[in-house]
Amino acid sequence: MNVVGTAQESVVVPESEVELAPAHLDDAQAAALPLTGLTAWRALVTKSGEALPGRNILVTGIGGGVALNALQFAVGKGCNVWVTSGDEGKIGKAVALGAKGGVNYKSAAWDKELLALLPNERKWIDAIIDGAGGDIMKRSVRLVKQGGVVVSYGMTLGPKIDFPMSAVLKNIDLKGSTMGSRAEFRDMVRFVNEKKIVPVVSKVTNGLDNLEGVEELFQEMKDGKQFGKLVIRINKDKASKL
Repeated sequence: MNVVGTAQESVVVPESEVELAPAHLDDAQAAALPLTGLTAWRALVTKSGEALPGRNILVTGIGGGVALNALQFAVGKGCNVWVTSGDEGKIGKAVALGAKGGVNYKSAAWDKELLALLPNERKWIDAIIDGAGGDIMKRSVRLVKQGGVVVSYGMTLGPKIDFPMSAVLKNIDLKGSTMGSRAEFRDMVRFVNEKKIVPVVSKVTNGLDNLEGVEELFQEMKDGKQFGKLVIRINKDKASKL
């Protein structure tokens, strides 16, 4: 964490920490990029080592900002991306963004269902980018190749991950990943520029003093309805009354 914070009309940061926002993004899209983009970049590119053309990448819990950035980056790298969600509509939206397909994690046998979707020439997942935890390592034994990797950037299902001996014997690595370095941030922004990637924004509300609108964003996040980032747009012409 840092002392800059968020949801402010202005902040002061060292010039060395600033990157030019990609010109093809509007203000809301640019605001949606830094933290989730950096977290996704480190997890996918640095930690997994599998962001290569033709590799099968599974991104769990599609709909959140990090998961969506991981999907977009992996597609941009030429990977075959697969997703999970508890919402069929979100799976459809992910496919529209370039995912090859997905399964509903509410199904007890979602790992078997995903295997059935994989192409015959590559019936395994090379890397899982996961923000949930829970039984993901148990599922990985069925899904991930020998010597594959699970990269964990979150734990929405709880603070513990079960690690079965079968995953050890299959040489599956579990790597933790949070945010990233200054160099990774630079590389991520360059990639977004190069591929003209547009972060997914679910909803925008105007004004810091629009308390009802801000509360709606928090409620949407609590209900799990969002597909993309939730953004507060600061009014350039009128300061808030807070």
